[in-house]
Amino acid sequence: MPVNATEPSDGKRADGEREGADSDEPSLPINELFYSLQGEGTLAGVPSVFVRTSGCNLRCWFCDSYHTSWEPTHARMTVDEIVAEVESYDANHVVLTGGEPLVHEESVTLLDRLSERGYHTTVETNGTIFRDAPIDLASVSPKLASSTPTPETDPKGDGEWEDRHEERRIDVETLAALVDAYDTQMKFVVTDDGDLEEIEELVSDVRATADEPPSDTDVLLMPEGATREQLDETRERVAQLAMEFGYRYTPRLHVDLWNDAPGT
Repeated sequence: MPVNATEPSDGKRADGEREGADSDEPSLPINELFYSLQGEGTLAGVPSVFVRTSGCNLRCWFCDSYHTSWEPTHARMTVDEIVAEVESYDANHVVLTGGEPLVHEESVTLLDRLSERGYHTTVETNGTIFRDAPIDLASVSPKLASSTPTPETDPKGDGEWEDRHEERRIDVETLAALVDAYDTQMKFVVTDDGDLEEIEELVSDVRATADEPPSDTDVLLMPEGATREQLDETRERVAQLAMEFGYRYTPRLHVDLWNDAPGT
């Protein structure tokens, strides 16, 4: 059965810091664990088990997993419990997502266990943290300036995260390390045409820093929107921008299929 955690997280841990577990076994704060189709990126459409951790070091104003960042909720699960739940589904692909899963050291333990069992693993990350782990696909989504929660866009209305988010959202050295270490797709959420200048500059910086620079087909443009109605307003223009700049367009298949339903 899917895990859909509702245990509230202590506000002091909203950055994703490790909280104490009842057991000495390695564990993670799990917001959701479910079986669905990969909705984004080069593996869109592939049946996958999603393990969504709670906690994030950033606060994008448009975050589509609000209850892993702005108001983190979760249940604590040991790595053994997570692996057992994953094995209950008939799938070969596992997506470790969040929040930001790599804020948790125990994510490496989980990825080790999944690799030992032959699973293909995708890690959805904002690209600000590097971990040495068996990752088959690093799905890196650098956060652009348009993601910063200003007092006008902050869903809580106070803008207290604006400076911290802006300081943390881009780390070119870490992005280059991820690109060099793993099969990587760089996936950008596009809110409007103005994002492309920043994307072009960031891709150029990563190419200048990495030993194995990403190609244009490794750079994916994805329309911003957590509902079908929102995607209807953005997808066509983002597709046009992908053609104009020679990058790859990625849909949000899960939104097209199930709108904003949880567990999809």
